[in-house]
Amino acid sequence: MKLPLLLPLVPLLLVSCAGYHLGSAKPAALAKVKTIAVRMFANATLHPRAETIATSAVTSALTQDGTFRLTSTAQADAILEGSISSITYSPISDRRLNTLHPEELTNTVTLTWFLKDASTPTRILASGVAVGTSQLFVDPDLQTARNNALPDALERAGEAIASRLASGF
Repeated sequence: MKLPLLLPLVPLLLVSCAGYHLGSAKPAALAKVKTIAVRMFANATLHPRAETIATSAVTSALTQDGTFRLTSTAQADAILEGSISSITYSPISDRRLNTLHPEELTNTVTLTWFLKDASTPTRILASGVAVGTSQLFVDPDLQTARNNALPDALERAGEAIASRLASGF
């Protein structure tokens, strides 16, 4: 007796997931891009070796995301080029008696990037600016503290690039 009453609800349950589809949700401009080659990032800052750390962070983020396969420039559908625009440090907390000497700093890294079509390098498929931050404590060896905080900030910027390429936001 309850079965005839529940029968009209079955089509509604089946239609409720009609808009969902399996697979990635890449932006329309990147629908045909399956492989990406990542070129060495340029370094517009004075921080040594930052370009290698940035390139490694971006390739690691793209590999972990899995939407695109990384390959050589000759076999790629698109080429990712970028540069480290700036690395800035700003104080988070100061010492109680000396406000000119901070105890903790935030490290902000800005990456500018372009995804170019491999067959027509003048055609830009996507571009943007990615920002990554990290925090560090000021200790007697400030340069080492900054060097140790930089990969974390670049990793976050690389994740922002991978997210933008894979999902559009």
